[in-house]
Amino acid sequence: MATFKDFRNSVKPNWCPGCGDFSVQAAIQRASANVGIEPHELAVVAGIGCSGRIAGYINSYGFHGIHGRALPIAQGLKMANRDLNVIASGGDGDGFAIGMAHTVHAIRRNIDVTYVVMDNQIYGLTKGQTSPRSAQGFITKSTPGGAIEPSLKPLEVALSAGATFVAQGFSTDIKELTALIEAGIQHKGFSFINVFSPCVTYNKINTYEWFKENLTKLADIEGYDAQNRELAMQTVMEKEGLVTGIIYQDLETKSYQEKVPGYSEQPLSELDMNLSENQFNDLVKEFM
Repeated sequence: MATFKDFRNSVKPNWCPGCGDFSVQAAIQRASANVGIEPHELAVVAGIGCSGRIAGYINSYGFHGIHGRALPIAQGLKMANRDLNVIASGGDGDGFAIGMAHTVHAIRRNIDVTYVVMDNQIYGLTKGQTSPRSAQGFITKSTPGGAIEPSLKPLEVALSAGATFVAQGFSTDIKELTALIEAGIQHKGFSFINVFSPCVTYNKINTYEWFKENLTKLADIEGYDAQNRELAMQTVMEKEGLVTGIIYQDLETKSYQEKVPGYSEQPLSELDMNLSENQFNDLVKEFM
């Protein structure tokens, strides 16, 4: 059985010292080992941005896609090879700006993929511009007078789009974050996990200290029921999205794959992929 170390490779991350993405990488590696995945059974698909580099830092199959397009690649990969455990990753700019339409439709579609967003409320790789997650009034190089628009609320969007698994973690709490990713991997359907991953270089507002002072663990809220979608939305709105834990999980809705006529959950290695000459000719006729 694979261990955390088996998911390490020789590539040294070039993130800034103190970046929250280090912890997200470690949590993905730990979670993969904890649920019994082998490196050849995992594929990490990433977008663009600081967080997009993560696909090359984990010993697994990796794909570094183009800006905002990690999710269509990840979904296609999962549909083509059901044997793979597919994790898509990216930042708040990648997932909530140019890739926002893909995020919403991936949630709605409910393909069995885990999506981990490293949310630092700023564009880090391009040296500190306002992102869709930056707060109103946030001052950056691109908004010297302060951001005019209010920040996007990803948890509310995910719940509204019909997500069957919504969670949020904080990069300093690697124990909880690992558990959330484990639950996301094991969930049958699309798992949306937003992670507060502070940018220590360009975001001096949403710092580690700020999050520690403002975050609430859902486990500390008496009577919270993660299977109650209405309660999940109400709690997220009341806490202004500053919560961690499993926010909502639907255990009844089938995944996209389970709804596709003729789709088999059997591993590809157990399926007869050979076609007789007659079967081949019949298939060709359908396209003529």
